Amino acid sequence: MYIYIIIGVIILILIYILIAYNSFIHSKNLVNEAFSTMDIYLKKRWDIIPNLVEAVKGYSIYEKETLTKITSLRNSNYDSLSMNNKINLNEEISKYLSTIIAVSENYPDLKANDLFSKLSTSLIEIEDEIANSRKYYNGTVRIFNNKIQMFPNNLVAKIFKFKEFKMFEADTNEKNNIEVNLNE
Repeated sequence: MYIYIIIGVIILILIYILIAYNSFIHSKNLVNEAFSTMDIYLKKRWDIIPNLVEAVKGYSIYEKETLTKITSLRNSNYDSLSMNNKINLNEEISKYLSTIIAVSENYPDLKANDLFSKLSTSLIEIEDEIANSRKYYNGTVRIFNNKIQMFPNNLVAKIFKFKEFKMFEADTNEKNNIEVNLNE
């Protein structure tokens, strides 16, 4: 009699492990899908950067440090970067891109430049797409990370070596309030 109970418990545990494992795989695939979608827009931005830097170079000799930093960050081979490296690198690039756009305010000729205008418009559209895809990516990461942190799933996650994914977070500048001066 006890043997049937023990076998029943073992079967229930194995079924739970199978269901939990499949749930982890499903969630992990959703995270990868969400990152792939975001990655398309990150790559588009990556490809616009050299043209934007070139358009700004002639106008803003005072911003050479920012342009040099963006260029050096972009020197990596994007396709060979890991998911976490892409996230870290793009968080860093975002800081400098906002500086370039802000710098354009000091150079009326640059703002009037057709190439810069088209590039900055494209960049703004891409940034909107990145923001939307980042929300979806972070949502799927949150769900996955919750699954592997909660008991008893965390035991199954440790057995199969599932690791948390990194959130794509806003940098400090993005978190600050924007000052608007309507008197200018």
